[in-house]
Amino acid sequence: MNMKVLSGLISSLSLVSLNIVGLSPAQAQPQQLEFQKVPVTLFGNGCPAGTAEGILNGDTLSVTFSEFEALASPPKVVSKSCNLRIGLNVPSGFNLQPINIKYIGFADVPQGGSADVNVKVLFQGQVVSTINNPNATFGPGFSSVWTKDVGIVLGTINACKKPVSSIFGINSNLTARAKGIPANQETQIRIDTIDTAIGPVLFQIKFAFNPC
Repeated sequence: MNMKVLSGLISSLSLVSLNIVGLSPAQAQPQQLEFQKVPVTLFGNGCPAGTAEGILNGDTLSVTFSEFEALASPPKVVSKSCNLRIGLNVPSGFNLQPINIKYIGFADVPQGGSADVNVKVLFQGQVVSTINNPNATFGPGFSSVWTKDVGIVLGTINACKKPVSSIFGINSNLTARAKGIPANQETQIRIDTIDTAIGPVLFQIKFAFNPC
């Protein structure tokens, strides 16, 4: 993988409002190849506004933000959502393909409760198929960490002849149910941070890309 290809990919990932398609290759290429910041748009009742950031390092885009969890005491059912959107502006001369998303978490479910994590991957507003199940349900007595490494079924974004602008998204929802649990306990579920050198990462998105 040569330096020119890496520079081109880093230049391609930004919010649509910051589209670089009109820039010359010299203007579009950044001076550094590691820890490039990519703005991320968040919405939902589980992710505080303005806390997200994207960091592109090599072929992996890491999305960082402060917290995402659902806690329920009896007899409540609590649902929290956090949805993110990233603009993929691929300059002419490249093929780009998101291929994998990784996220981890923790759930603690007392007897009588349950908890769910539901994740949808979107491209251009449409739900994208995945190779393995991105969702999970945790029943009474579960108390442990969990890991998801989800393959994405999405065709290559072909920008060989002209630039392509598109929107990639992840919709995530956590539900904690405490209707039947003991009065002094609570059901909890969260997407945990992945321990990385760049800070608390909740989602890691891996790309395959090649020059045409």
